[in-house]
Amino acid sequence: MNEILAVATITILAVISPGPDFAMVTRQSYTYGIKTGLLCALGIAIGVQVHVFYTIFGITLIIMSSSTLFLAVKLMGVFYLVYIGIKSFINKTKLGTDSTTSQPISHFNAFKTGFLTNALNPKTMFFVVSVYSQVIQAGNPIWLNLGYGVFISLVHLVWFSLIALFFATPSVRNKVLIYQAIMDKIIGILLIVLGLSLLFFNVS
Repeated sequence: MNEILAVATITILAVISPGPDFAMVTRQSYTYGIKTGLLCALGIAIGVQVHVFYTIFGITLIIMSSSTLFLAVKLMGVFYLVYIGIKSFINKTKLGTDSTTSQPISHFNAFKTGFLTNALNPKTMFFVVSVYSQVIQAGNPIWLNLGYGVFISLVHLVWFSLIALFFATPSVRNKVLIYQAIMDKIIGILLIVLGLSLLFFNVS
């Protein structure tokens, strides 16, 4: 029971702390609406499973023990976040408050954006590894460890779905879109800063 409470507490606190996932879902939701925001949230939740699976099967420990491999993972995360941040910062497409005037993106691209944001984030990797190595007992059956992974994903899905619902709510979205140019630049700068901060992230 103590293990379950510890995993739940640590996961919830980690998920609600602002980061790239929060910034990405926020922008996708006020830009494209609720469906895109929810698909982005789903992508984030599935992205967590990438970290869970290679943590359980030991691949993450190999990556973290190799400075070259870890640097490669880190640089991919930096590049993706900075790229998306720059696109947001220089965006000149003005959206109307009517959702039909927004230029939609495909369901796949909405999902992919969330998935890559989480799957390429080495901080999420380190969080998952820390939970499995410091909190979860090594002797647990694999079904229980996989169950913890599902729980971690569900917490991500619920929290970021709530964020999507909030920012895609017509009253909130309409107010945000009035200041869209400013919001796009704020989100863009945030993603760039978060991306570049990964360069200084070490596991040692």
